[in-house]
Amino acid sequence: MKITVDIDCTPEEARHFFGLPDVKPMQDALMQQIQDRMSANLQVMEPEAMLKTWLPAGLQGFEQMQKIFWTQMSNAMGKDGKK
Repeated sequence: MKITVDIDCTPEEARHFFGLPDVKPMQDALMQQIQDRMSANLQVMEPEAMLKTWLPAGLQGFEQMQKIFWTQMSNAMGKDGKK
C-alpha cells in the first residue's frame, strides 16, 4: 500500500511548522559582509594578481607542463635546431 500526501506551503510556513529558526536576517547580513569585502579587495587588487588568484591550479600546472615540453623539445633539437 502506498500513500502520498502533498502539502502546499511556502518554505517559511514549513520552517515555522517544524519549529526551525528563521535564518534569513543572518544570511542577509553575511551576504552584505561578503559583498563589502569583495568590493574592497577588487579595488585594491591588480588584474594580473586577480587572474593568478582565480585561475585554478590545473591551468597553472598546464602552463608548467607546457614549459617543460618546450624545454625538452628544444633540448632534443639541439642548439642549432637540427636533429
